[in-house]
Amino acid sequence: MRAASPAEKLTYDDFVLFPDDGKRHELINGEHFVTPSPNTKHQVVCGNLHWLLRSYLHQHPVGRVFFAPFDVVFSSFDVVEPDLLYMSHERATQILTEANVQGVPELVVEIASKSTRKRDETIKRHLYQRTGVADYWVVDPAIEVVRIYRRADAGSGFSRPIEMSREAGDTLTTPLLPGFSASLDRIFDLEP
Repeated sequence: MRAASPAEKLTYDDFVLFPDDGKRHELINGEHFVTPSPNTKHQVVCGNLHWLLRSYLHQHPVGRVFFAPFDVVFSSFDVVEPDLLYMSHERATQILTEANVQGVPELVVEIASKSTRKRDETIKRHLYQRTGVADYWVVDPAIEVVRIYRRADAGSGFSRPIEMSREAGDTLTTPLLPGFSASLDRIFDLEP
């Protein structure tokens, strides 16, 4: 793998040469970001949310849900590995390949951690907004809050975020999955 100078942008060709070292490697606007593997709380919350989405999709087979590591290639300069992503079957026929996703999923979920919180709320939010993601959820296990960035219509950016909390007894829904609901109690439940 070659090192990039500050003015040089890395591409997907560079990305595929990154080491398989158990860390999350991503490119955003050609800049390389590396995140250590997640902690236990992150993994439990991610697993809970994946199970809830997957259970819904088992009963309502309208799409697919995937979890990291799984590359989403927005462009040769933008390659990320969201914690979770959803795409309808219709969208999957356009962007899902055997190797990765080549385009924009409808829903992207990032589980925030101390090392990713700022990037999730700024750089990644801007990327997901710019590329056309319909729903972007930032799930924060430390404070048991889910922040939802939602596009009002195809031509607009994200609306003002909706913040939901476990403490308030909130339930997560999305217009992408009619009838889906998940209490934040279940999302943030750390017991087996």
